[in-house]
Amino acid sequence: MNLAIIANPDKYAVKKPFKEILKWADSKDDVIILFNHSLKFLVNNGNYSHYKICESEEEAVENSDFVISLGGDGTMLWTARLVKKSGKPILGVNSGRMGFMANTQLKDLIPALNHLRAGNYKEDPRFLLKGKDSYGNVYHALNEFLFTKKGSASMITVDALYDDMFINKYWADGLIVATPTGSTAYNLSSNGPIVMPQTSVMLLTPVNPHTLTTRPLVLPVDKTLKIRVEQQDHEVLFSYDGEICEITQYPFEIEIKRSDFTINILELPGHSYFETLRTKLMWGLDFRDQI
Repeated sequence: MNLAIIANPDKYAVKKPFKEILKWADSKDDVIILFNHSLKFLVNNGNYSHYKICESEEEAVENSDFVISLGGDGTMLWTARLVKKSGKPILGVNSGRMGFMANTQLKDLIPALNHLRAGNYKEDPRFLLKGKDSYGNVYHALNEFLFTKKGSASMITVDALYDDMFINKYWADGLIVATPTGSTAYNLSSNGPIVMPQTSVMLLTPVNPHTLTTRPLVLPVDKTLKIRVEQQDHEVLFSYDGEICEITQYPFEIEIKRSDFTINILELPGHSYFETLRTKLMWGLDFRDQI
């Protein structure tokens, strides 16, 4: 079994679990596939023998059977970009704080690897959204597309149309177009609904709208959502899964629909979406029970 490791050493404490994975691979005669930037973790190369060095993360993914995303949800989003064409399954190992998608905790790392080796897992498919702007640029998002103001500027104005039907002119701090996977991210912080990942919908959620009657919408993902941003007195930012793109030409229009790419997240025994909601978000917890 070949396992590629994708990690962000500058952001998360991944050195210890990284070494644990290498040690485990040696004991099982499995191979860990590394991008050469990860060599800094190999304190003593002589201690490990079952690893292979590649020149890029893309090459590491290509040579693997499974991909281990070691970090937090930001690392998971980066890993999703790397695997979206190949569909290689991802095991998310959380060494950050929340780790909603990266839901294998460090204390469960070795049992998780053993489950993987024994085939004790299910693949949880997550679809991406695809956005294509009027200039031909294409973007993919596992969590969300976001249109927002820059800094402390005034609210932005954004038009939304669904299947060529006008929805609304949003006047807000921002506008989120989220996948079900992204429903528990910025969408949830902006009072958007929680949606199970396999549901074929996308979410349109305003951030701090000027009118309280402007509420989130749940839209079928089989038709196109068009977002249009006209020239305004201040800068409007567009981002996909946290990657910021400055809007330099107006009007800026982007058509959003379901992508052909699907990300497969590995679900191990004892894991479930609702279990993650309860443990990570304390969803449904009644604090009166603790009084």
